[in-house]
Amino acid sequence: MQSLLIFGRQPELGLAEIQSLYGSTAVRPVGDNNLGAIVDVDPCLLTFDRLGGAMKFCKVLTVLDTTNWKQIEKFLLQVAPSHSESMPEGKMKLGLSVHGIDVNIRVMEATGLNIKKAIRKTGRSVRLVPNKELQLNTAQVRHNGLTKPTGWELVFIKDGNQTIVAQTVKVQDIDSYSYRDRDRPKRDARVGMLPPKLAQIIINLAVGKLTESTMQNICDIPADNEVPRPILGGTVLDPFCGTGVLLQESLLMGYKAYGTDLEQRMVDYSAANLDWLADKYRTNVEDYRLEKADATSFTWTAPINWVACETYLGRPFTTTPTGEILAQTMGDCNLIISKFLRTIYGQIPSGTRLCLAVPAWQVKAGQFRHLPLVDQISEMGYNQVSFEHTEGNPLLYYRADQIVARELIVITKR
Repeated sequence: MQSLLIFGRQPELGLAEIQSLYGSTAVRPVGDNNLGAIVDVDPCLLTFDRLGGAMKFCKVLTVLDTTNWKQIEKFLLQVAPSHSESMPEGKMKLGLSVHGIDVNIRVMEATGLNIKKAIRKTGRSVRLVPNKELQLNTAQVRHNGLTKPTGWELVFIKDGNQTIVAQTVKVQDIDSYSYRDRDRPKRDARVGMLPPKLAQIIINLAVGKLTESTMQNICDIPADNEVPRPILGGTVLDPFCGTGVLLQESLLMGYKAYGTDLEQRMVDYSAANLDWLADKYRTNVEDYRLEKADATSFTWTAPINWVACETYLGRPFTTTPTGEILAQTMGDCNLIISKFLRTIYGQIPSGTRLCLAVPAWQVKAGQFRHLPLVDQISEMGYNQVSFEHTEGNPLLYYRADQIVARELIVITKR
């Protein structure tokens, strides 16, 4: 059984993330702008709740040798009634999501109504979830129970001259992410608000390819107060830990966490948040360590298996800064991050993998200024990790109206 992942608004991040974990040969991008990917991994080992960059997890049902919507509809009218008879009793919920196929919402909804009529002829009660756009979003899928036993969201993706037809099995748990973000006791907008799903991406990019034994021991991120916790071993260091989001997600993913920060207030905030995490999610307080430290000069306690962090992002900007102010900010950020990379270089073994979220500045719509160090990694003794299917594009996380973006760079000590 093949799995299909649908990525979020910046697909390169999700695509790089699964290449990092499973290798590029197990991944085949599909759809316009690589909006999704077929992943050749046992679905039982593809732990979706740990993937920050994937919005939907689907199983591939079939591949049609057409992208013509009328022919697709004809196929659906043939198979939908028999499929509905195999589902558990209860009112059936039906949803459609279309990517890249030449069809408008009005025609797609007419198809949905025709399928509904065909299913009702079997005596089955069915409700069609209305589309506001060609794709149902995560909230619509969750709210309408389309991943429950009586739910059926069909996803159609144009793949060259063919159409992939898949069924959604899981969607991103937006409620859990929101809870882990907003319900923590300590938050500080002045140091930036790192989303938990972005923290997961950073960690997965830092950890790299999973071994078969590790994949078999991994489990999904559980709901609060659920046990047992995944225990994988290995320590993730965040030398700019702030309020501890990366530490939190590392613990939930089964790793030990080691956080340091220049400000004692941030260390205290992280401690409060990780105590909250231990209470709500039953993580082990013995699995994390916190210290006040200057990342440009500190000596950390070994062992450090991976480094995953959001570095110093400089001044927050709500409008495009002048050239002089931007140059000064870039210089400050470049100096601090370069010093950190030189400091930690002698403290980690060769081959150690790091994922850093560094700043990039959107000076015009879709145009970014990048830190000089991004092109100087080799001179510092590191190799930059590239991802075959992202075609060398920078891994950027940002909103369209945002000046300061996060650029994820993945490197290994030479």
